[in-house]
Amino acid sequence: MSELNHDHPHVHQSHEAIIKRLKRADGHLRSIILMVEEGRECVDIAQQLHAVEKAVCQAKRTLIQDHIDHCLEDTVSALDRGERAPLEAFKQITKYL
Repeated sequence: MSELNHDHPHVHQSHEAIIKRLKRADGHLRSIILMVEEGRECVDIAQQLHAVEKAVCQAKRTLIQDHIDHCLEDTVSALDRGERAPLEAFKQITKYL
């Protein structure tokens, strides 16, 4: 596991959009908690939980794909084009996460 480096934040262009998506999901989750506390219908709660789950999964997918496209790309940039085939294949398959 890598160590955190607080002197040099690890920020990508997509992070702002990810933060906005997660904050919306956080607010949505808080409203779902209220729904449960108020005794709302289980189907309504499940529907709302599904929406939050999708939002969090999309944020995760965006983060992972951004990491692959930028961090891993920088790491292997010195490789010859022929040696990059496994990375390119990996980048393609992650779109199906």
